Amino acid sequence: MRGTMTRVMATGTFDILHPGHLLYLERSRALGDELVVVVARDINVKHKPRPVVPEDQRLRMVSALKMVDMAVLGSVTDIFEPVRALRPDIITLGYDQYMDENWLEGELRKRGLMARVVRISEREPCELCSSRQIVEKILKERC
Repeated sequence: MRGTMTRVMATGTFDILHPGHLLYLERSRALGDELVVVVARDINVKHKPRPVVPEDQRLRMVSALKMVDMAVLGSVTDIFEPVRALRPDIITLGYDQYMDENWLEGELRKRGLMARVVRISEREPCELCSSRQIVEKILKERC
């Protein structure tokens, strides 16, 4: 920790921003004094369809959110690079992020990084609270 300041790091793709993203970031921000967000690089998104919105635009959108103090693009080669550079006290994962908390904490410790991992399990109850749902609705109604 930086004195009494707690830095929280949230990560994600943030493709087609929606209320679910906002809830995740609001809950993440509430855990500390500063929220830094790592936006996934286009090339690194392999666990789901590639983002519709390019990484530079996703970064710009996330940076503009009032609860976000800083947003950066992730590393192309090493997911731990931004963690080493920004030294968060807490790393949050969204309810649907595929990363296992125990594995992540173990990997952080191996690298001498002491951030605590917190899963934000709350979900926003809305019809279009995922980028996939938004894309599917657009395809259904507009194509």
